[in-house]
Amino acid sequence: MSAPEGHDPEGCAEPARAPLPLAGIRVVEFSHMVMGPTCGLVLADLGAEVIKVEPPGKGDRTRYLVSSGTGFFPAFSRNKKSVQLDTESAEDIETLKRLIDTADVVLENFRPGGLESKGLGYAALSARNPRLIYLSLKGYLPGPYENRTALDEVVQMQSGLAYMTGPPGRPLRAGAPVNDMMGGMFGAIAIMGALRQRDATGRGQHLQSGLFENAAFLVSTAMLQQAMTGQDPTPMPAGRRAWGVYDVFETGDGQQIFVGVVTDRQWEIFRRELAEPVLDDPAYATNTERARARDTLIPLVQSLLKKHDVAALEAMCERAGLPFSRIARPWDLLDDPHLKASGGLLPITLPDGRPGAVPALPLTFAGERLGVRLGLPKVGEHDEEILGPLRGAQAATE
Repeated sequence: MSAPEGHDPEGCAEPARAPLPLAGIRVVEFSHMVMGPTCGLVLADLGAEVIKVEPPGKGDRTRYLVSSGTGFFPAFSRNKKSVQLDTESAEDIETLKRLIDTADVVLENFRPGGLESKGLGYAALSARNPRLIYLSLKGYLPGPYENRTALDEVVQMQSGLAYMTGPPGRPLRAGAPVNDMMGGMFGAIAIMGALRQRDATGRGQHLQSGLFENAAFLVSTAMLQQAMTGQDPTPMPAGRRAWGVYDVFETGDGQQIFVGVVTDRQWEIFRRELAEPVLDDPAYATNTERARARDTLIPLVQSLLKKHDVAALEAMCERAGLPFSRIARPWDLLDDPHLKASGGLLPITLPDGRPGAVPALPLTFAGERLGVRLGLPKVGEHDEEILGPLRGAQAATE
């Protein structure tokens, strides 16, 4: 009986690695900014060949954003290939159609009707390639709002997410493009579901992922809280906590630390570790009583924690198994020991040529993180590889 493939009778060879989950899937990405590129990134990291279509010349304008947009392109463009095609050129549109004939997936996040007017909508492309899965990433799913222009900030205001995030009367958007990124992730989930359906039916389909609908999903717990209690939830900064100790505290060395004490067992541990008799007060005996007594308890805990520096409190909480974190800034994560040791930071070369790092997808497959196979593509870097054979075949038929 022959040994199974990959078996090493001497026990010396490294185990064969399984192909990435989406190996063999070709994706054509028409996208810019965050929502579409996030979707393409998820598929690319999972092993798909993602071909980013960029306008000739300077390419995707996302490459040149400044201020808060500076990081968009390097954050979402690894593991992709870049080709340049002009959707105003009849010849390039024909090349693009030939490319899509070879694809499993098209994803786009342009204005409604933008690609349809050029013969690049789902109906036209699926007539040529019935197995094609076509994802449109939109501000709104079909309905009264579908032709409105949406932004992440717009739907945060519209959904109540900004209302819940800011202090009362001061709606505040989240500090990251959470709807754009999650909308892209939901799009990737839809694509993977459609690929599975295609295995059974042999046909692709048109999918949509909506920014506003994603924001509504994010606030579903607040919606259900109001429905079940009949009382309007207050914004998070002013809300009544369900737990007695669940706050940010100042430390003795001027730092800030979040500490959560969310069970009675954790309270007993917290009391033991601080060894402060004042915490033995029966008024704080249960979580329900502590939650009701927050007006006195939180200033008390603050006074006790300020006797210690942040490192001592971190050591105490880690030793005791209590939830905690000092308050970090996003760029502090570049030196985070856990991310560095666990493969959570992927090395990339930044557009200006300097070395950099970017967070990996928060996943493992058989204990392995998904890595970088291709660096950030230059504009049109893969024109010859991808478009050369198509243009050659196109010329031969003319």
